[in-house]
Amino acid sequence: MSPLDISLADLIARLDEELPNTDQLARISEARLRAQTLSDLGDQLIDHYVSKAKQTGASWTEIGDAIGVSKQAAQQRHAPGPFQRYTNLNRHSIVLAQEAARTHKHDSIGTEHLLLGLLGEPQGLAYEVLIAKAESEQRVRDAIEEVMPPAGEKALRGHIAFRPESKEAIEQARRASVDLDHDWVGTEHALLGLIRVEESRAAQVLRNLGFTSDELRETIRTEITQRSAERDER
Repeated sequence: MSPLDISLADLIARLDEELPNTDQLARISEARLRAQTLSDLGDQLIDHYVSKAKQTGASWTEIGDAIGVSKQAAQQRHAPGPFQRYTNLNRHSIVLAQEAARTHKHDSIGTEHLLLGLLGEPQGLAYEVLIAKAESEQRVRDAIEEVMPPAGEKALRGHIAFRPESKEAIEQARRASVDLDHDWVGTEHALLGLIRVEESRAAQVLRNLGFTSDELRETIRTEITQRSAERDER
């Protein structure tokens, strides 16, 4: 049985289809970006099952053996971090934010990239709230592009660090979840975290689209309450 429902041929065909008029060097650059995204998703997949194993009482020695590394290496790589309570959709938005920074050849992840990440996850509540207010995805993308710094000269390889304001937005997302008495950090909380960092580029975009922090909080509270009620009625 194949471990993945995707093949190298699928990846090549999709890249060729999406970049029909580019030369092979441009395709190398794009392939590298996609390979890094796949690697990041793989790390998150392992993190998910490490967390499940810890919940059932597995030791770091046992987890290290399962991964094929030492106890210390397993603990350093997969100990709970700032994204521990993030939903899978929200974790994916972080991966998309990193990809957005690479695509724009930026050397750090800003709040504008985090907002692009949320916009790239259409199953998330943040996406729905954004589109309901802006009336179109393109309007949001255009607003983000207006505040986006100029592209760099070369895309970075490997890990891209968060800017201080992005770290603050991530912390504010956690606080927003606590404030709403939720036990998860979803894309909706990430959106609240962004607007709470008032001097950030993402907050500027959200204000330009007509959002306020208080209104956004109440919108999200109402949406979550309605969804919970609908689930209870089923």
